[in-house]
Amino acid sequence: MMTKFMTEITARFNPFSACAKPARLFLTLLPPNARTTGTTISTTLLPRTSTEPSSIAVKFKDGKELKFNTGKISIKGLVEEMDRHSRKLQKKADLTD
Repeated sequence: MMTKFMTEITARFNPFSACAKPARLFLTLLPPNARTTGTTISTTLLPRTSTEPSSIAVKFKDGKELKFNTGKISIKGLVEEMDRHSRKLQKKADLTD
């Protein structure tokens, strides 16, 4: 997963809920040096009794923000969407160099 163009990642999930699995897996796919390279990562753990759906929001360097309800998307779909936008930004960066 390309994290070079991500500036902010916000994850909200109930760790005991089955629909939080994509959010948990997404956070494990982030490289260990993501915070030192300028990415802000914030995680909010919801209480066990919460009815609020799990979600992930990612902001990119171009200002675009993608929000996902992790109860409706798999980890594969989540990574594909992130990589799709990152590839667009990579192509734009390559053309300007």
